[in-house]
Amino acid sequence: MPSESPARPREAVYEQTVDGFGTVRIVPLDPAADLDLIHRWVTEERARFWGMLGHSREQVRETYEYLDSLTTHHAFLAQRDGEPVALFQTYEPAADPVGDCYEVRPGDFGLHLLIGPADGAMERGFTGGLLKVLIAYALADPGHQRIVVEPDAHNVKAIERMVRAGFELGPEIDKPEKRARLAFLSRDRVERRG
Repeated sequence: MPSESPARPREAVYEQTVDGFGTVRIVPLDPAADLDLIHRWVTEERARFWGMLGHSREQVRETYEYLDSLTTHHAFLAQRDGEPVALFQTYEPAADPVGDCYEVRPGDFGLHLLIGPADGAMERGFTGGLLKVLIAYALADPGHQRIVVEPDAHNVKAIERMVRAGFELGPEIDKPEKRARLAFLSRDRVERRG
């Protein structure tokens, strides 16, 4: 399948080469240039927990243009060896509805991750390898002390993946759009795990 990478190269906000895995670049999402790709990804049945099934192209574009206008929320494409493989979002929990559902600590940093369709290219251990890079990116900022995720409480696969990555489970919470399971990964825990 031909690459769906945008035509114009973008400056990476983070890049890491992992032996045996490849080079992962995190680039800012361009809501217009990346619309075909992200609309396909977020509206597939396998992405039902992303909450955008049935969204039109215009709704997806508007959502990511709005996100792009915020200083507290950011969307990125994660690329492996030049191919887009995941939609990656970051946010400040105190400026997000999730902040109303738990006691936000200074240094909390929220993440959302949607792995793109496999298209035959993702081997066993792919998500774990990608998560290591995304965690390294999140903790590259010394102000980020704890990563917060909140997958849908029914998304058992995502919750189990976070636990394998070292996250500690928190309570289930009720957000306007879903019942979610909080999970946390502290900088100290990552450093202890090596």
